[in-house]
Amino acid sequence: MIINRIFITFLFLLFLTSCATYNTDKVEKKFYSSSGFALVYSDSFFTQRVVSKKINNEKLDVMHDILKINTPIRITNPINSKFVETKVTKRADYPPIFNIVISNKIASILELDLNDPHVEIFEIKKNETFVAKKANTFDEEKNVAETVPVEKIKIDDLSSSSVEQNENKTINNFVIVINDFYYKESAISLKKEIVEKTQIINISVKKINDKKYRLLAGPFKNFNTLKTAYISLNNLGFEHLNIYNN
Repeated sequence: MIINRIFITFLFLLFLTSCATYNTDKVEKKFYSSSGFALVYSDSFFTQRVVSKKINNEKLDVMHDILKINTPIRITNPINSKFVETKVTKRADYPPIFNIVISNKIASILELDLNDPHVEIFEIKKNETFVAKKANTFDEEKNVAETVPVEKIKIDDLSSSSVEQNENKTINNFVIVINDFYYKESAISLKKEIVEKTQIINISVKKINDKKYRLLAGPFKNFNTLKTAYISLNNLGFEHLNIYNN
């Protein structure tokens, strides 16, 4: 009798196992990508606690606040399409206005405009292709390093000669979106408070529709003026502000 019960139990378990379905589909990994501003590292940023860690400015070093150490990435300058493929050196904290912290060496290779340090970041697969492309980047890097030393990178001024040389260059007008409001009076009230507590004077209220009013800061002609306003707003408690380029 006991043997029969054991046999019946075994058959029941076998039946359940045969009816079970298993999902063997693998979830495809979503690779990180972002577009934003890069902070070109300086030891003074570490001393002033703008960044929480140091990197070597003579190497292809980068710091990121999300990606893990040794994550392979491609950093591209969308203006001239130059890129560098390297790996995340360290994870660190830095102002949210920046998407990444890069070394001077990377900024030099990308020929990054320090008044508009806009970059695109893409996580890439760990494979042999990455190693090959990285080697090619090193060769290009040597050529660039010989012709364009880091110390010779200059910020464009607004002199007549500079304007003539860059007459075809697009003028950037950066705008910071502070917040959206249902009532116009609420937006105006916050505008007055921000003007009183900061040195930001170019703040405006834009009507989006009958039920939405947007509080904006800007436009800013270059990244340095944008950065100052952004940090001032951060100090008032506004974080992860959206930035648009008109």
